[in-house]
Amino acid sequence: MRGRVTAPHRLRIDTAALTDNWRALDRLSGTAACGAAIKADGYGLGATEVARHLAAAGCRDFFVATWAEAERLAPLHLPLSVLHGVREEDMPLALAGIARPVLNTDAQIARWRAAGGGACDVMVDTGMNRLGVSPEGVRGGLLEGLAIETLMSHLACADEDSAMNAAQRMAFSALRGATGARRMSLANSAGIALGTDYAFDLTRPGLALYGGVPRRELAGIIRQVVTPEAQVLQRRTVRAGETVGYNATWTAERDTAVAILNLGYADGYFRGFSDRGSAGGGTLPVIGRVSMDLVALDVSAAPGTAEGDWVAIDFALPEAATWSGMSQYELLTALGRRYGRDWR
Repeated sequence: MRGRVTAPHRLRIDTAALTDNWRALDRLSGTAACGAAIKADGYGLGATEVARHLAAAGCRDFFVATWAEAERLAPLHLPLSVLHGVREEDMPLALAGIARPVLNTDAQIARWRAAGGGACDVMVDTGMNRLGVSPEGVRGGLLEGLAIETLMSHLACADEDSAMNAAQRMAFSALRGATGARRMSLANSAGIALGTDYAFDLTRPGLALYGGVPRRELAGIIRQVVTPEAQVLQRRTVRAGETVGYNATWTAERDTAVAILNLGYADGYFRGFSDRGSAGGGTLPVIGRVSMDLVALDVSAAPGTAEGDWVAIDFALPEAATWSGMSQYELLTALGRRYGRDWR
């Protein structure tokens, strides 16, 4: 009988850090409820497990991007909203009641109303020019007759000290009372850090739940959640003057102990980490080019490292973003399906 094959790389996911981050963001939200964006498969970590842990911690509002994501989560019976609204082909699933659509366009509103759809959310564009109906349309009666649970908008520059933040807040606040919506929601992770004036009735953090720090105010509050780990495939000695990896970008200045790990850009550990990333708390530098499935480490500081050992990759998101040149969002959501998941 065949045994179960385990992946040679895994994501170590700190459950306590995930729930502590939600609780910290909940506190920072003041009197507003704190929800959770679990789109993109829980920002790469696994939406089902993320949702279970956050629901157990007290979260009562969850957000995904598409109806396909909502359908995968349907067995959990979560209070769920689908941010991208409802296309014609989504209607059978949407009318089944597994989630609320966040209506974004006049056409979506007409479609939902004509079908006799029930509770919904609505996105208003207050300056991002991405998704949402116009404030003028809202004031003109576009939403009349809808059973709106949450009226929401989205901040474009919350991770910066931009005048646009206050402008969007004021534009959104001006819609208070213009609809029958039970709640209003504006702030994402960075928006929460801007203060309770941005919280309204419900906040919608994403990145910070998973260890991202979009604003300096959250540094020291948000904990790292995910750490990639990979097994050593081979340990070798590279002699002084020899090179490592594609294009021979790294040359050994002395005889160097090198470990080759089962990890690469196909796993979301990008080429930007070449000669910049590290493992073991900064003691084991990445040397040479990161390739599709392999990365080399100088393990001189860990002489006992051997084939088959597991090595923890340094992946605190703010620092990893600086090293790699990728955003914290990209680093999280690119973590591939090849990883095993180790929830602790």
